[in-house]
Amino acid sequence: MNTNLDLFETLPRQCAPQSGPDFDENIFDSYGKKERIANADNIMHYFESRLRAAGYRSIAGVDEAGRGPIAGPVVAAIAILPPDYHVKGLYDSKAITEKTREEIFALLTSDKSVGWAVGIVDNHEIDRINILQATYKAVYQAYSSLEKRPDFILNDAMIIPRIEISQKKVIKGDAKSASIAAASIIAKVTRDAIMRDYDQKYPQYGFLNHKGYGTAAHIESIRRHGYCEIHRRSFKIDI
Repeated sequence: MNTNLDLFETLPRQCAPQSGPDFDENIFDSYGKKERIANADNIMHYFESRLRAAGYRSIAGVDEAGRGPIAGPVVAAIAILPPDYHVKGLYDSKAITEKTREEIFALLTSDKSVGWAVGIVDNHEIDRINILQATYKAVYQAYSSLEKRPDFILNDAMIIPRIEISQKKVIKGDAKSASIAAASIIAKVTRDAIMRDYDQKYPQYGFLNHKGYGTAAHIESIRRHGYCEIHRRSFKIDI
């Protein structure tokens, strides 16, 4: 493991700011989930610190929640953290507890030094344009809502059309980048709250428990009650 963040920031002399740095993602092999959650050696800022060393100053992370469910919206979030910003537990939203997610969400969204925004695309639009395009649309909404735009975006496993600044696709990025992890938490907590509200409106479907995913219980409730207003009709299921 590296014990000095300066090692992450060392760049070849010939690397021009506009070209972006090289990334050695093999570095993450030395850090398991426990070490990343603890941000050992500032590992969750590897991408951000390399980018700052290359001349980028405002770096955003992007992630989404809700691509897989058969009901409800897809929610995207974008987050811009101050240099080396970290709070305990900042990691992939799916890998931490609901209590931790809620606590970190409150910290992120109340901190004036953190830039963030969300985009929400409902099930009707998902059915109209497909889930991939709806995800892109949600991200673009979030990006367009920022008060100050970033000069580089780290995305969790996607490149977003129509955003004409430098981007990098990071596979499993919410477990490797603090910025993407922050966006992951903001997106998931926002969508979970929406689905809790829908559970009040449509209690027979159990949205509180499965958040719209196609669990056996959810599919059985559709067999019994039919589709409701928030189901994605373009997502084919065996009923």
